[in-house]
Amino acid sequence: MLPEGWVDGTLEIADGHIVGIEGDTPTETGDDAAGAREPVGGPVDGHYLIPGLIEPHTDNVERHLLPRPAARWPNALAALLAHDAEIAMSGITTVHDALRIGAHEGEARTRGELFGEVRDALAAGRERDVLRVDHRLHMRCELTDPTLPDMLEAFVDDSRVTILSLMDHTPGQRQWRDIASLLEHKGGSEAARRTIDIRMAAGQRHVAANRRAVLERVASRMAGGTLTVASHDDTTLEHVAEALDEGVRIAEFPCTLEAAVAGASHGQWNLGGAPNVVRGGSHSGNVSVAELARADVLHGLSSDYVPASLLQAVFRLVADGLYALPRAVALVTSAPAERLGLDDRGALVVGRRADLVRLDVVGGLPVVREVIVGGRRVA
Repeated sequence: MLPEGWVDGTLEIADGHIVGIEGDTPTETGDDAAGAREPVGGPVDGHYLIPGLIEPHTDNVERHLLPRPAARWPNALAALLAHDAEIAMSGITTVHDALRIGAHEGEARTRGELFGEVRDALAAGRERDVLRVDHRLHMRCELTDPTLPDMLEAFVDDSRVTILSLMDHTPGQRQWRDIASLLEHKGGSEAARRTIDIRMAAGQRHVAANRRAVLERVASRMAGGTLTVASHDDTTLEHVAEALDEGVRIAEFPCTLEAAVAGASHGQWNLGGAPNVVRGGSHSGNVSVAELARADVLHGLSSDYVPASLLQAVFRLVADGLYALPRAVALVTSAPAERLGLDDRGALVVGRRADLVRLDVVGGLPVVREVIVGGRRVA
């Protein structure tokens, strides 16, 4: 799968890089060079070699560290390795592991205190050469936590942290603007209702000040291009305007079509959730990613909480007639590579890193057969 279409041919790698590509003239894709969408054509089922997928935001590692609410895995490296294997077999060769710092008011702080453990486990895994894929860190800043600025100091200058997102989960706005839906999601008990009230009050007290403090602290890294900052769950035009005014140019999981369209019109890069695509809609009542695709304001995809969904979403978009296959593949390869400044990967081009995924597609379902990272087979 080349940027200009697919070919039947041969790809040669040496010293971890693509050194040669031979094949027939690329098949027309239905997408012109300017990216305009035309009727989808070309094969779906079949055998493919595509670039390794690039994941900007997955919190999947938390599931291995906390497999049950009260069960914390005792060895962070072991949990990271289990996550790493799942990521590799999902076709992801570059992953930004997203972990929270900070916690919601009224909840156990466990999830918000995992960042340091994963950072240290990642360093140990790299030193011992036991990781399959290229891991980076995505710091999810919980803006409702009054201790957030202090917690930030331990990690903010770490070069392994390459993405930071501004997370505001205050009930009554953004992802959970429908409080009745949130209450149902939390079980509907009186205790859940009291927790929601506590979180709303905490959001009113802390979010605005924490947002300013975080952005001031990371301003030099943003300006130097070593840290990408993303907004999260933008819902209103005011949310979009705030992010644009702050210089934030990635919008993770916009909750409404209105916000996604407004952001895109001003250069915002919209990251949609792959599980939303696979499931046919949002689990929390927000905009369908398919609607973003139809409006031509979908720029990239993230697997979020299901690594395998990233590749599945690509073929679902094609099966639903929304994109030609090369354009759908670009959502998870060349598009995030370009947006995140990873100019050495993301496409099958001579000179790029040999990050490759060989897969079969059977009945529209992608099945990963082989994964190569930097020229080395890892799965």
